[in-house]
Amino acid sequence: QVQLRESGPRLVKPSKTLSLICAVEGDSVTTDSSYWTWIRQSPGKGLELIAYIDYTGATGFNPILESRASIGRDTSKDQFTLHLFSATPEGTATCYCAKAAHPPTVGNLVSEDDYDYWGPGIQVTVSS
Repeated sequence: QVQLRESGPRLVKPSKTLSLICAVEGDSVTTDSSYWTWIRQSPGKGLELIAYIDYTGATGFNPILESRASIGRDTSKDQFTLHLFSATPEGTATCYCAKAAHPPTVGNLVSEDDYDYWGPGIQVTVSS
């Protein structure tokens, strides 16, 4: 059974970097046609794709966040990571990691049906 779980700080100060890890169990980040994605949902808003990394290590970003985001992976641990630089209070959100079997579409709101597996989410607050 595939399980994903997010970990990281729940409180980040403005202008600092938010760093999250997604641990994958029951699967591998190098599985063919797998797309490992970070998604967030701010209060009162829809699901928003942040970035993804695919089974080859290729990456894709939400154009709005691309200049402030970095995504990577550790294939030995089957984990993938997210760094969001220069955090702002508007970045307060629940962050999810998820797996898709097709390349995510960046720039649009996320459809839950596009993803096969989700982590439970981690609430991150950006505040001083």
